[in-house]
Amino acid sequence: MTAEAWLAAEPDEDVRIELQALLDGPVEELDARFAGRLTFGTAGLRAPVGAGPLRMNRLVVRQAAAGLAAYVAATVPDARQRGLIVGYDARRKSDVFALDSARVIAASGLRAILLPSALPTPVLAWTLLDLEAAAGVMVTASHNPPADNGYKVYLGDGAQIVSPRDVEIAARIAEVDPLDVAMAGDGDPLIERADPSIVDPYVESMRAVRRCPDAPGVTVAYTPMHGVAGATLLRSFAVAGLPPPVVVESQFAPDPTFPGVSFPNPEEPGAMDRVIELAAASGAVLALANDPDGDRLGAAVPQSDGSWRRLGGDEVGWLLADHLLRHTSGDDRLVVTTLVSSSLLGLMAADHGVHFAETFTGFKWIGRTILEHPQLRCVFAYEQALGYLVASRPLDKDGISAAVLLAEIAAVAAEQGTTLQGRLDDLASRYGRHIVAERSVQLDPSLAGANAAAATVDRMADLQGSPPTELAGAAVVEVVAFPEANLLRLVLDGGIRLQVRPSGTEPKVKLYAEAVNTDPTPHLKALAHRFSSVFRGRR
Repeated sequence: MTAEAWLAAEPDEDVRIELQALLDGPVEELDARFAGRLTFGTAGLRAPVGAGPLRMNRLVVRQAAAGLAAYVAATVPDARQRGLIVGYDARRKSDVFALDSARVIAASGLRAILLPSALPTPVLAWTLLDLEAAAGVMVTASHNPPADNGYKVYLGDGAQIVSPRDVEIAARIAEVDPLDVAMAGDGDPLIERADPSIVDPYVESMRAVRRCPDAPGVTVAYTPMHGVAGATLLRSFAVAGLPPPVVVESQFAPDPTFPGVSFPNPEEPGAMDRVIELAAASGAVLALANDPDGDRLGAAVPQSDGSWRRLGGDEVGWLLADHLLRHTSGDDRLVVTTLVSSSLLGLMAADHGVHFAETFTGFKWIGRTILEHPQLRCVFAYEQALGYLVASRPLDKDGISAAVLLAEIAAVAAEQGTTLQGRLDDLASRYGRHIVAERSVQLDPSLAGANAAAATVDRMADLQGSPPTELAGAAVVEVVAFPEANLLRLVLDGGIRLQVRPSGTEPKVKLYAEAVNTDPTPHLKALAHRFSSVFRGRR
């Protein structure tokens, strides 16, 4: 397809202007936009909003919606009656992407249930099961930079798609001409605009999230980071019987430009600065932040010297797990985490006599693991990238219910004369102080896409075939490959655990380290140097 043909079909004037400027400018940038198309994978689609098949725009979204509708119609016997539910956040063009999706779904002969406003991703995931829809679409780029948008897909079981379903849906999408997609009219009877009350059951479910509902509330500071979780979180706190948090007013209203937050991810350094400042000024015992679509939760706690410390994703997971394991019972309990998360959850599970499972990186695999154990009751699941599941629904990470439970834990701690930091110190005294660290190694910036994936996989094979015998003075005593996860684990003397996982789309690898009662950082740095050296030696 040509850029001229794309320009003729493009419905948005701002994108048309951008594409015309590309047509009038250097050919290299234009070629970069049309050198392929966005790959639909287990995260759906995600890219900057812009012109061309390698960006997020209405033509790309229409193509994706048509392919998804065709897949659902062909694989779900009662899909026409159950329909697809479509939600969206407040990022640039999310609302029009969602409406276009609904119109495409309706044109395919399926019901399209459009959520009434910009809402958090957990609401979509929860409501999908409530309505027994055949599938769900959430228009969001989650915690990506402000320029991005995305398209996340759930099937009727309530979990994100995983292989091979992503490949099968991608094949259906590839069959669709993005410049010629059938669309129903805005008033088509197959398009159902849900009433705002559709959110009520999700909010009401927060009562059951509480495990110690009689614990008096404490002061909590909160920011939705210019995303869509704010109003739903305030309602959730009220229903759960918690006092309203003090909020960062300048970051409360949804804003697709995310002013003052260059990277709206609570994991990023500086992203929680304003809510921490508010927490310190208001006498709060906990600072909380949701990412823009509300499925992740960041937290910070005060220290004995008056300073504040942002908690790592594993630390929040430990606090939530400890509380839930203390306040649930039954030998059918299950806790789940990912291979790159801390090993401490496994120790806690053994201590409490509950079932424990590790799975691949990404919450989609956690959801799938829960579904594969229907005889067990998952009481907690998490991944270190700020994703937590503290209730039976949804089968995905939920930063709002996690915020409710963490606020309760802070209240219980205060009632017992301690703090969240005190709780972490107690866990360290029982299980050893688990110290985790992460870093990325950039390979060759000239690589991209499939070439990047091939290069990083090659480097992984090099490392596995010729592993180091020692790293920063500690002997390597075991090398374990997890080929399904494309992950390599090195165990060093003293139980130090190092892990390597390549990016599938970028020329880099991610490295994870964990040690007990010692700092794993020197060993992590040595592995990063070794990995970079392996790459340089093969250039």
